Amino acid sequence: MMGLVRGADAWEEQEDAGPSPCIAELGGPKGVAYRPGAPDIEAERHNKKWKERNVTSQVSVKEIKQFLSDILEPRKLVKVINKRENRLEKMKSHHKLRMKGFQYKDLSKRHKNYLKEQAKKMFTDEGDQLFKMGMKILQQSKSQKQKAEAYILLAKAADMGHLKAMEKVADALLFGNSGMQNVPAAIQLYKSLAKEGSYKAQNALGFLSSYGIGMEYNQAKALIYYTFGSAGGSIMSQMILGYRYFSGINVLQDCEVALRYYKKVADYIADNLEKGGGIPVEKVRLAERPENLSSNSEILDWEIYQYYRFLAERGDVQIQVSLGQLHLMGRKGLAQDYYKALYYFLKAAKAGSANAMAFIGKMYLDGNDAAPQNNATAFKYFSMAARKGNAIGLHGLGLLYFYGKGVPVNYTEALKYFRKAAEKGWPNAQFQLGFMYYSGFGLWKDYKLAFKYFYLASQSGQPLAIYYLAEMYATGTGVLRSCRAAVELYKGVCELGHWAEKFLTAYFAYKDGDIDASLVQYALLAEMGYEVAQSNSAFILESKKAKVIEKAKVYPMALLLWNRAAIQGNAFARVKIGDYYYYGYGTKKDYQAAATHYSIAVDKHQSAQAMFNLAYMHEHGLGIAKLC
Repeated sequence: MMGLVRGADAWEEQEDAGPSPCIAELGGPKGVAYRPGAPDIEAERHNKKWKERNVTSQVSVKEIKQFLSDILEPRKLVKVINKRENRLEKMKSHHKLRMKGFQYKDLSKRHKNYLKEQAKKMFTDEGDQLFKMGMKILQQSKSQKQKAEAYILLAKAADMGHLKAMEKVADALLFGNSGMQNVPAAIQLYKSLAKEGSYKAQNALGFLSSYGIGMEYNQAKALIYYTFGSAGGSIMSQMILGYRYFSGINVLQDCEVALRYYKKVADYIADNLEKGGGIPVEKVRLAERPENLSSNSEILDWEIYQYYRFLAERGDVQIQVSLGQLHLMGRKGLAQDYYKALYYFLKAAKAGSANAMAFIGKMYLDGNDAAPQNNATAFKYFSMAARKGNAIGLHGLGLLYFYGKGVPVNYTEALKYFRKAAEKGWPNAQFQLGFMYYSGFGLWKDYKLAFKYFYLASQSGQPLAIYYLAEMYATGTGVLRSCRAAVELYKGVCELGHWAEKFLTAYFAYKDGDIDASLVQYALLAEMGYEVAQSNSAFILESKKAKVIEKAKVYPMALLLWNRAAIQGNAFARVKIGDYYYYGYGTKKDYQAAATHYSIAVDKHQSAQAMFNLAYMHEHGLGIAKLC
């Protein structure tokens, strides 16, 4: 499936009558129309350069995997780890100076240090070059073979003791990237990295200890690892600790501590959002689609995509705009492709679509490979859309005047356009109005009006509006201070982090039958507080297909995850907890507890299944009074 994304590695979110509120702000190739099958020029240039270097470009995938299995075999990992010291000593021996009348041992201390530094530099430079080459290929890879080639380079760099390469290889071994899952080998690397002070390794070891995957199940150790990881700068550890303190998981519940952790992560995410990052990622619920995972609204099926392309080529303007948006943002499993996006937008704009005109303007405003940044062109297309009363076009003109791009800064004009777009329901314009009132740009500060517009925008999921609402609740600015409200809002922002890409890689791994790789990825996201990942992890455990967790721990761990998902409002999970108590899965049979959970599912979620279960229990007097 050439048009569908199999996921990127990440350890480290109506026509002219008015835009749909679910359409996010976009970023954007110059005047080059997309031609189906056209070669990627940058990729070709890179491939040519790569072949000239003659590095593993002609080997088969089978040979690549064999190489990786050899170099990363657990019994050899000790040698890989120790080479950080051993290789340095060997390289120093090559630089011994044979001076007439003098032995190496008689060289001055200063000279010895110089040789040591030179050897270290050569050693480090070689590993760093391999790492950069591997990462470049990995980021540009569109096939499993290319990814495998990238991991060979990363493995070689790791073999030379390159810390970042070791982290990347350890992640690949843990999560099963390119089909190379090897949890024991990953743990060995993480332990070595942890001694070197790697906060990523600390976070990984905390996660593995929390689930008992390849390590002893030990929540106390997990907490220690997360604490060290957070102190070292791990954003993921900070998010995990925020969730733990907010929910009281193995720590005393403390909203204020949770607030501090979540704010650190939210600040990082908001900064990326302001730079144009943070595209939402589709989250497939496995429990709702066990029979046919290919038919769901979150991931676009390949055959349906081909049908949409056919309709777009036949002149369906609405489909052209939709495909343009999907390719622009990289949504529903489609690869982000600015050339395809511009191609479809130009076709729709030619047919008179105001939305398409506005999106073209946005692409030129932000700039990308297909539409290099050009304020004049952005102004042209925004104006064309605005003349048709299009909210996205009006908002675009407001941005140009607000930031002074191609026109003088004019807050009065910006305010005028933002208001017009906000009245049409465009959430990004509502956010901009709120921000102007919050910051006092071009008008007096008014926190009540700022709160009003942030709230309106947040109802459509505008992430920066949610962030500023959290800021206001956290500080009591313009609203009564509420720690709980602030944490819940910060949590929503944090869940837009790049790590959410694992929802896609986990889904495709599950769909391809790689259950262990899927479970480990979902489990990490579950640990970070994602409700969908918690229910998906529990669902996979319940299927008894995973091998990375001991059989005796499967049901207790699934029950724990169902419970966490239920607390976050998942009705299906609440019914599942009732089932576990009813049948005695992972706990003792307890009809009263089962009835309690079924009752909660009825009262809070009006669950039909829970109603039936309660009726059955009443009929037979199981845990509750028998009714005639």
